[in-house]
Amino acid sequence: MTITIEKPRFGLHAAEMKIPTDPKELVLDGGFSVPDTNAFGQTFRDYGAESERKKTVEEFYRTNHLHQSYEFVKRKREEYGKLDRVEMSIWECVELLNEFVDDSDPDLDEPQIEHLLQTAEAIRRDYPGEDWLHLTGLIHDLGKVLLHPSFGQLPQWAVVGDTFPVGCAFDKSNVHHKFFEGNEDFKNPKYSTKFGVYSEGCGLENVLMSWGHDDYMYLVAKENATTLPSAALFIIRYHSFYPLHRFGAYASLMNEEDKENLKWLHVFNKYDLYSKSKVRVDVEKVKPYYMSLIEKYFPAKLRW
Repeated sequence: MTITIEKPRFGLHAAEMKIPTDPKELVLDGGFSVPDTNAFGQTFRDYGAESERKKTVEEFYRTNHLHQSYEFVKRKREEYGKLDRVEMSIWECVELLNEFVDDSDPDLDEPQIEHLLQTAEAIRRDYPGEDWLHLTGLIHDLGKVLLHPSFGQLPQWAVVGDTFPVGCAFDKSNVHHKFFEGNEDFKNPKYSTKFGVYSEGCGLENVLMSWGHDDYMYLVAKENATTLPSAALFIIRYHSFYPLHRFGAYASLMNEEDKENLKWLHVFNKYDLYSKSKVRVDVEKVKPYYMSLIEKYFPAKLRW
C-alpha cells in the first residue's frame, strides 16, 4: 500500500503537497482545517508570545533541559520499564488525567482528558475507517499518569514537553535550546557529536529519548502485548518529538521502517496539536465506542 501525505505544516500558510495517486493509494490528507489561533488567541506553539502561560512554559523547559541527561534517562527507563507500579485498565487511566494540566503546553490549560478526547474525535471524523488511529488519539498521552502519586508523582519536567534524543548533540531546533548549556551532557565529548553513542541509520528504536509520558506509554503498550499496528506505537513514542517531525532534525538516525511510520505521525500530529480548544466533548456519549476499541486492542488490565 502506498501512503500519500500532505506536507507537514511549518506555519498556517504553508503550501500543501499532493502526489498523484491511483485508486489503491491511501491519501492521508483528512480534510482537517487548521484553526487560526489557539485557546488563548495566539499562534499555536508560539513560545515567545506574551501570554499568561509564557513564564510557566519557559521555566518548565529550563528545568527539563537541565536535567534530561543520558544517565538520567537510562535510570528512569530501567526503573519504569519493570511495569510493577499498578494494574489498571486503559479507561481507568484516562479518568486519572482529569486531575492534570500540562505546564509545557502554551496552547491549552484544560485537564488532559479533554485533549485526549478532542484529538480522538477529530481523527474519527476524518478517518472513520481507521479505528486504530482513533484509539491512538485517545491513549497517546496516557503516560502523563506519571504525575500521579501511584506512579511516583514525577515532576512535570520528567513527564511532559517536547522530546529529543539524549546521547548525541542537542539540535538547535529544540525549543529553548539555550537551556541545554547547563546539561551535564552538553560539553561531554561522548555525547556532544552529531551521532554521539549512535550511528547513522541505526533506527529510532535504538535511540534513547528524553524521559517522559511518550516513552512510558510506548513501553506500557508494547509490553502488555497490544495488537495496535507498529505505526501506532511509533506515534505514541514520538508524537512529542517536534524537532524530527516539524523540522527534520535527527532524521539521519532513522531506518526505513521509521520513515514509513513517520508518514502516519505527520497525519496524527495536526490532530494532536490543532484540535485543542475550549469546546468540551461529551464523555458519556463517546465512551462506549472507545471502550469497544480498548477491548479490541488491549487486555482488560494492564501492568503499569
